[in-house]
Amino acid sequence: MKKHLIALAAVAATLAAPLAQAQDTGSWIVRGRALHLDSADKGTAKDTAAAAGLRVDNKTFPEVDITYFFTPNLAAELVLTYPQKHDVYTNAGLLGTVKHLPPTLSLQYHVTGLTGFRPYVGAGLNYTRFSGIHLGNDTITLDKNSVGLAFGAGADVPLGGGWLLNVDVKKVHIHTDVQVKSSGATVGSLKIDPVLFSLGVGYRF
Repeated sequence: MKKHLIALAAVAATLAAPLAQAQDTGSWIVRGRALHLDSADKGTAKDTAAAAGLRVDNKTFPEVDITYFFTPNLAAELVLTYPQKHDVYTNAGLLGTVKHLPPTLSLQYHVTGLTGFRPYVGAGLNYTRFSGIHLGNDTITLDKNSVGLAFGAGADVPLGGGWLLNVDVKKVHIHTDVQVKSSGATVGSLKIDPVLFSLGVGYRF
């Protein structure tokens, strides 16, 4: 999936570059993107009863992001989506399901002065809220909050008239404690820590 996104973005950027116009200006960008979550799958457990080898399934889903430019180079980006449902697995198989809502806020530096191509890099924070937790026949639960760093890079390709093509890659730290529901004892961790590959279109105004 990620190879297809990168290849498609490269082809589209090559075709779109001659269409880029000077009117690619404005303080706001609103984008709609397809986002592929590729989990690092680094879950651990202190005992086999707590489900060793915790991991979630990878998936692709839509997201909306909003960027505001303080200057032509400095901007803030907020990435939003709806709660995503994941299957949770152990070395023994399916453990259950969980939902997570992962808004990410980043400060970005956008490179200007390049014809038809505007790359950027950014760093910020991710806050993830876990809900809909059904694990181990409801004998296991999770700490519902996760705060972690996020790093990313991407590029906008102006298409003219304010429209643009966007490709983006982020590394986000998402992790939470695994707990026994009856006692609250921490018995492991679920470390999703995904790489997020995004491709979409936006409008600058």
